[in-house]
Parts: sequence; C-alpha cells; structure tokens
Amino acid sequence: MGAEPLPGGGVSFRVWAPKRRRVEVVFFSRDLAPMPLEAEPEGWFSGVAEAAGAGDLYRFRLDGGEAFPDPASRFQPEGPHGPSRVEDPAGFQWSDAAWLGLEREGQVLYEMHPGTFTPEGTWEAAARELPALAELGITAVELMPIAEFPGRFGWGYDGVNLFAPYRGYGQSDDLRRFVDRAHAIGLGVVLDVVYNHLGPDGNYLAQFSDTFFSRRRPTDWGAGINFDGEGSGPVREFFLANAGYWIEEHHFDGLRLDATQDIHDASPEHVLACIARRVRQAGGGRRTLLVAENEPQDARLVRPADPELPPERRGHGLDLMWNDDFHHAALVAATGRNDAYYTDYNGTPQELVSLLKSGFLYQGQRYVWQQKRRGAPAFDLPFAAFVHFLENHDQLANSARGLRLHQRTSPGRMRALTALLLLGPETPLLFQGQEFWTSSPFHYFADHEPALAAKIRRGRLEFLEQFESLADPEVRAAIPDPEAAATFAVSKLDPGERQRHTHAVALHRDLLRLRREDPVFRLQGAEGIDGAVLGPEAFVLRFFGRGADGDRLLVVNLGRDLDLTPAPEPLLAPPAGERWRILWSSEAAHYAGGGAPEPEGAEGWFLTGHAALVLAPGPRAEQPPPRRRVQFPKRDPEDEEVPA
Repeated sequence: MGAEPLPGGGVSFRVWAPKRRRVEVVFFSRDLAPMPLEAEPEGWFSGVAEAAGAGDLYRFRLDGGEAFPDPASRFQPEGPHGPSRVEDPAGFQWSDAAWLGLEREGQVLYEMHPGTFTPEGTWEAAARELPALAELGITAVELMPIAEFPGRFGWGYDGVNLFAPYRGYGQSDDLRRFVDRAHAIGLGVVLDVVYNHLGPDGNYLAQFSDTFFSRRRPTDWGAGINFDGEGSGPVREFFLANAGYWIEEHHFDGLRLDATQDIHDASPEHVLACIARRVRQAGGGRRTLLVAENEPQDARLVRPADPELPPERRGHGLDLMWNDDFHHAALVAATGRNDAYYTDYNGTPQELVSLLKSGFLYQGQRYVWQQKRRGAPAFDLPFAAFVHFLENHDQLANSARGLRLHQRTSPGRMRALTALLLLGPETPLLFQGQEFWTSSPFHYFADHEPALAAKIRRGRLEFLEQFESLADPEVRAAIPDPEAAATFAVSKLDPGERQRHTHAVALHRDLLRLRREDPVFRLQGAEGIDGAVLGPEAFVLRFFGRGADGDRLLVVNLGRDLDLTPAPEPLLAPPAGERWRILWSSEAAHYAGGGAPEPEGAEGWFLTGHAALVLAPGPRAEQPPPRRRVQFPKRDPEDEEVPA
C-alpha cells in the first residue's frame, strides 16, 4: 500500500478506499497530470504513474472532490494536512549487514524523546550522542513515537500518519542514518508505536473507509481501532504492514506497543500475535524485540503464541512488558508519597524484595485504587521479560513540576535505588538524562490549534486532580501549560551536564559494568534469587551463582543507620570457610558518597543509612574487629589553659 518507486522507473500507488467509487492521484510538485486509479476487489484502488518518481508530492482525490494525504504516506514534509511525498528507501546505503539484532536477555534499554534528547532536537544531533550511551553500557534505545503528528512539538502519541517519520526531527534518510550509526557502535533501536487510537487532528482515515474505527469499545482517547468487526480485514493488514515497514525500511530492531489494553480483538488469533509474527518475518535473520505496555499487567502477552499449547498457557508471543509495580513501589520508597494511583503501594522492603523475585507485585490480588483485581499469575515468566524503571515519560510528567527522581529524594536513596534497578535480574530501562542526573524536567507538551489546545489544557488538569497534593491552588497554578513552547523548551537535555555530573555517570557506568561482567549478576537470576527484610527500610537480596563464582549479596538500607545485633537471617550467612567483602558501595567517594564501613563486624551487622552494598565471598581471614564507637573524653574545666 502507499507509493512505491519501481526499479524500472515510475511509481506504484495503491490505497484502500471502500467508501469511494473513484480515486485519482493528483500531483503538486511537478506539472504531472492527475492519474485515475483502477478499482480492485474489496475496495482497493491501484495504478502506476510512469512519469512520477521519488520526491514527488501527491494526494488522493476521492470521488472527484477533495484530495487527502495518503494513509500510508512515507513522509509529510508540510505536516499531516499537507501533501504526501514519494520516498525511495532503496536509495539509502546501509552499512549494518553484520548486525544481528537484539535478543531478550542481556538488554539495558534507554527511552528517548528525539525532540528533547538534544537542544537541536534532530536525528543528526541525537546520533552524535549515541557513543556516550554505548560507553555507558546501554544496549538499545527505545524511541518514543515518531509517526507524523501536527504542530511544532509533541510526545508523538497523537500520531496520524503512521508510516511517516515526524518532519520536525529531519528527513527519512536522517532517521536511517541514526539507526545505521547506532548499529555500527553496537546499539539496537526499538520504536514505540501506537496501535490503539489515532490523534484528533489530521486523521483522514475515515475519508477512505467507515470501518477503520470501532465505537463498540472506546479507548481513553476516543474510538478504538476495528480489529475484529465488519470490514476489519484490510484494517488489520494496514497495521500489520506498518509493523513490518519499520523493521524492513528503517531497520528497527523491534517495537514497543503502547497501551495494549486498548487494542481490542476477539478474533481467533489476536492481532498482537499477528504483529509479533509479522515483525519476526520482517526481521529476517535479525533478532527482534517486542515490548508491551499493559496497565492491567496481563501476563498472556509475553507467553508463547503456540497453538499446540492449552489455551490457559497460550499467549501473544511478545518478549517484554513494562512493570509499573516496580516504579510505583520504588517511588513511594524514595519520596513517601502514595496518593492517587500510588495508593496500593507502601514502598516497603517486602514489596521491593517481592518485585525482584516475582516480577509483578499484583498478580490477581484486589487493587483498592481500581476497586477490582489487578494482574494475573506471572510466576512462570523469565526475569528478563519484565522491564523495570525508576523514570519514564509518563511518570515524570504526571506531577506538578516534572521533576526527576533524584530531585525528589536524597542522593543516598537515589544511588541505592539505582543499584536495585541496574543489578536486579529484570530488564532495566533508563529515561533520557537519568544517567547524569539531569537538571531538566520532563513535562507533557503538545502543539495544537487553539480550540483543541484548550481541551488539552483542561484534560491535563482534570487528570492531575487525582493527586491530593495538587489541590493547593498555588501548586496547580504552577503546572506548566502543555501547549506553551517554553514547556517543550525547558524539557530539553543539556548534554554538557554529562561532563559536569561525572559522579552520576560513574554510578551508572560502574553498575552496568558489574551487571555485564560479574559472573553472577550477568546470569540475570538464572540460578535463583532470594531476599529477606532486615529492618523497617532495609532488605537483602541474595543472587545465587555457579560453582566457584559464589553468590552475591545486595544489601539496601533506605532508612537510617541500622545495627543488626544479632543478625538471625540465613541469607546473610557466607559460604563455608569464607566471609563477605565489599565488591561495590553506593557511598564511594567518586559517586559523591559519604563512605560506608564493612557491614559485618565481630558482634553482628551494621548497615549504613541511605546506602546499598554489593558483597562477594572471599577468604576468611582473622576475626573482624569489634565495631569502634569513638567516644570523646569529658573535659575538666580546671585543665583548660588560661590565656595570658
């Protein structure tokens, strides 16, 4: 579908328009005559324009009336309301033939908004920063949606031309160069796509067909996509073609599927399983990743889509799922705030231990905030199937000032939680700038025409009303206007902070090196993991190793100094004939920490407050000395020297 240049010259045009009797291509860039398309069965129209070529601008005129952009346009140089442009993907010279793609295990994801990742907000500028991510230990960039949307800036979740990369970030080949550069330095690139709705401005699909959308099952953003009703066959193919297109023509290594709970399909084979299969086919010899966002935490999404399995064990064949439970519990532990959708989280050590041992915290229990059960059993899923994060685009913006987590908690707690994120067996995700503790907030921003902009402002304030902390009129007045250019501008990163905040960069780099190179952490829990609560805000996780590698302890104390005398927890016991030694400390000086002593003394254990330690077994030497408690002698006033 769409416009495709032919090897021998000319351009093939094809569009699905079942509600129309006549379709013709009208050109805008050259003096080319309009070309009628021939009707095919089931509402398709097609034809070849012999004189057309790459770079030509065109629209589809419907029934002799108004002309509209191509639903499968590869580029919209003037935005979603302008003409489409013929693109020739074969003209780009790729250099990534040796790139093998991404597999589920071993990934470290990095969520990026191309418009704010650099001051320039372009693919070219973003590509210059990729080596810093590779050196840090990132393995794959996860781009927020880039399908064409209206306005000068936006998050991308209101895209309307699903095949057209957003014009504001550069040309189509600029995007290809970005992906090619990433592959050259060992980084994969995953694209966030929105298959649950289209944006409200510039969506012309209904001009071509009345069956693209379904009002039987609306989403939070309006009518959903018709994946299973009357006339849904070509609709399904439209989205399947889009999934394959990003892999084939732009060499993406996979897709992140937004809000899959609003992709409704009662077909014998769910469209998500079909998308997974199409992406694998498009990847050919390259391995691809499929990541799901799913608010109800339905574990079926990442179970195999094998028809031989019984229905209760059969899934949709995706690879990973975002785990909001981890974020919510960690944020409450860091800040103490648990209003609105954080109500069902206390940030306790038991919650954090359970999250690292079991993935989702809610696997079918009653959820007070929603007054229903949340989640489904997920004990059979591998650790790597869960994506854990401390920040992402939604959670940062769902606050009054879009502050980063390190600005809302103590430095010690932030370092300790970062260790929990990056050393845990699940797949970690960082949000842009998190690795250098950026001073830039991240807000919700969108650029719409005035009437729609007013609705967006009202809707944003209504959404934030669920937070009791935002009831203060002065706080509400400080919430940035999402339609203001300044809200977008202040969300841009300053790459220079990467050099100025070296302690934060070193923290992330060292933890990712430990995750990658340590013989126990790199197993991602393959030999097992266990944990125990040690105090009101303290816990231990034991990662089991293989043979001579021994085990590892991750000891975390998010509260005040804790004296464990005695320490009757078997997970703290070292292997026979050995003792624990510090392998890594969050309180090291080069992380701007304040230092932490050896936790095990002659009498028991002592855990420094707001700190995390990684312990490894070592030879047992002499008995550790008793912990010194320095006492200053009382001074006798008579001993004071009297100045002359």
